[in-house]
Parts: sequence; C-alpha cells; structure tokens
Amino acid sequence: MNDSVVILANGRFPVHPVPLKHLNDAGRIICCDGAVVSLIEAGLTPWAIVGDMDSVPLSLQKEYASILHRSDDQESNDLTKAFRFAIERGIKRVVILGATGHREDHTLGNISLMTEYLKEADVKIITDHGVFVPAGDREIIASVPGQQVSLFTPDVSAEVVSEGLKYPLAGRRLINWWMGTLNEATGDSFSLRYSSNYSVIVFIPF
Repeated sequence: MNDSVVILANGRFPVHPVPLKHLNDAGRIICCDGAVVSLIEAGLTPWAIVGDMDSVPLSLQKEYASILHRSDDQESNDLTKAFRFAIERGIKRVVILGATGHREDHTLGNISLMTEYLKEADVKIITDHGVFVPAGDREIIASVPGQQVSLFTPDVSAEVVSEGLKYPLAGRRLINWWMGTLNEATGDSFSLRYSSNYSVIVFIPF
C-alpha cells in the first residue's frame, strides 16, 4: 500500500500549479474538517475527513458518513488529528496543503507543528508561494544556486551552523524570526547543524 498522503487543511485552498498538482495526483486525501467543502467543489473526493466536524455541513456528514472520523479532543487542532490519523495507518510521507491563509494564528500554529511531525514522518507544507520543510540535524537539503532560503527555529537558545548558504551561520542563535530570513543557497544543496531537540523550519520559495 502506498505510504504517502495529502492532508488538506481548512486554510486557503491552493491555486498555484505546484500544490494543485500534488492535490490532483494524490492517491489519498485527508480533509481537516470543513476543508472537504473546498475539495468537493474542486471535483475531488476525500479518502478521510478528520476533526470535530464543527464546519462540515450536515448534508456532507451524512453523504460521507463512512469516512468521517470525529474527534472532540481539545488538546490538539484538526491538522494534528489528521496527521495522527495518517501515522496510525502506517503512512510515512505527508504533504500538507491549505495550512496557511485566512487566519494568521492558525498559519503560525500549523507551521510550528512541523517540528513535532518530523519525528514521525517525512513531512512538508506546500503553499502558493513555496515549501516549508523541517530540517533534521545535519540533514542535506536540495537547492539550486541562488535559491532563496529562510530559516526559523522555535528554540531561541539553539546555535545554528550552516554549510552552503551565502550568509553563513556559525553557531548563531536566531533569537528573532527575521534573523534567519532572506539567505541564499550557493550550490545544489545546503545543510544545517543545531544544538536543540527541535528542528529548524526551512522555507524555500518557488
């Protein structure tokens, strides 16, 4: 069985060709709660609908009752519920779409969760503007010369060391979010090392 899935969160529905291709080519799509409305409007069919169902119309709850997985757990958001649903079914590769837009608090929360998800799966968030990936310690990340790169870390005490970036980090602490932005790859890959149990979140624009 294929070990990959697309999770469609209930943010802004993608319009860029890259995330749309992932969505259209997906063998399995997990919808976070009300995201199923946009998916169906796009002519696609969900594999599963996960969440507390507070934004799923009753008509769709009845139509898709067989793939509805309700969770009223208030200790996690719908994206994490969908991710856990995937992991419990042996899925190891996850592409998340619709994680940004509409509400900035949801956007920030969804992006930050990648540091937790990396422990269990190969995961990325693809937006209409680029890709967020959590970078493991000493992980090599593919790039192209001149590719813009921005780095974020939830642990402001972490010392980050980079190789292959135009503006090298030599044990620098990114104590504010802007400090790791607008860097640039110098070759076909770059790598990061850091002194933290949390991963560095990398954004690579299209």
